[in-house]
Amino acid sequence: MKILIVDDSIVTRTFLEDMLQEAGYSHIMLAGSMEEVFARFCSDNGHSCPLVDLVLLDIHLPGQDGIEGCRVLKQTEQFRDVPVIIISGLKQLENLEPAFTAGATDYLTKPPKRLELEVRVSAALKLKFEMDRRKARERELQEMTARLEEANRQLQQLSTRDGLTGLANRHAGSDFIKREWLRAIREQHEFSVIMIDIDCFKLYNDTNGHLAGDDCLKKVATALQNGLHRPADLLVRYGGEEFMALLPGTGSDGALTVATAMQESLASLQLPHGSSTASPLVTVSIGVASACPDETFPVEQLIAAADRALYQAKRAGRNRICTARDL
Repeated sequence: MKILIVDDSIVTRTFLEDMLQEAGYSHIMLAGSMEEVFARFCSDNGHSCPLVDLVLLDIHLPGQDGIEGCRVLKQTEQFRDVPVIIISGLKQLENLEPAFTAGATDYLTKPPKRLELEVRVSAALKLKFEMDRRKARERELQEMTARLEEANRQLQQLSTRDGLTGLANRHAGSDFIKREWLRAIREQHEFSVIMIDIDCFKLYNDTNGHLAGDDCLKKVATALQNGLHRPADLLVRYGGEEFMALLPGTGSDGALTVATAMQESLASLQLPHGSSTASPLVTVSIGVASACPDETFPVEQLIAAADRALYQAKRAGRNRICTARDL
């Protein structure tokens, strides 16, 4: 434990140092004024100064006195939690109240008796040890809380995200559409659902292997996501090679525009698909359905309409867009 003695009298400093060393304290530092303390032991960043565990501070110092010095010390990061024992002559005891107000922990009268010095120093260092232990425990708890929060965030993300594509999974999509469907009913906004299926994807996997198929799924997911331009829209990996886009506040014309943008985004990648019966490139079939919902119109009906439009697109030769109005 490091003890700093601040006294303008070299005799007093040496006297205190000798008694503390005889009591077993070896890390003792000396200063003759508060100005010297600030120059040697305080820094702007709080990292380059020596650590101090206890200050023995004379109340009467040249320049800045001990009371004001104690107050300033307690405002610094380095000394905020360091106990300060004021050393006072008998005629200066009336100054103890402002000293304690300034942040002093205890006091000694000059000349200090050996036993009293040892007892008060020991008590102050025990206090510092307990404060350090408490702060370390608080840091551990804060770090543990941060780790738990991060773990919960990751678990939440895992529960709502598709592990391969990073898109929302089907469970998250179900929660989203139920919530936004109720909002659309309240606000009387249109709602659109787009169902997307990669054409001849089983043949792609059979020809190129499942690792290549996974890579294809990720690229298609990115292309489809690039077709969405509003934060309110959500793209979901619905299952296998099938995706679903949920567009709150979007009518049939807007949904058709989004579906076309998705197709164009995928086409720009020029992903080869030598086994497809629809195109030499990877393509998608898309079904679009839109509605202005009310309490009598279940959301499942809108999803079913988009699904029927998707199968109509597949039956018509794939690599195309069909809307529920086409049925």
